[in-house]
Amino acid sequence: MIFLDTHVVVWLYAGNVAKLSEAAIEKIENNELFVSQLVRLELQYLFEIGRITVEPDILLKNLKQSIGLKVSPMKVEQVFDLAIACEWTRDVFDRLITAEAEADNVALVTKDEKIRANYDKACW
Repeated sequence: MIFLDTHVVVWLYAGNVAKLSEAAIEKIENNELFVSQLVRLELQYLFEIGRITVEPDILLKNLKQSIGLKVSPMKVEQVFDLAIACEWTRDVFDRLITAEAEADNVALVTKDEKIRANYDKACW
């Protein structure tokens, strides 16, 4: 089981796997795939500001059908407790997505160097 960061989800939906590292592709191909509820929220934000052109639930439904991606049920109190302790970033999405992966004690596939430097199960 691994979590995917928002940008990874967008690239997978767009079929832009060339942006993924070989290690990220290996993780994606060999694990059950999940996203945080916060990825849904960040996708909605990106849709509202025009950075993506498809609604989040359509995007996620497509990836569920094509690669088996699931949205994780969030352990809200535990996630927020862990996010409060993430003093290494001011990005609320990064804090919460990382905290949810940590709450589930799973890897988080992300290109984000700051996340990788601060969450030992983050990989690229």
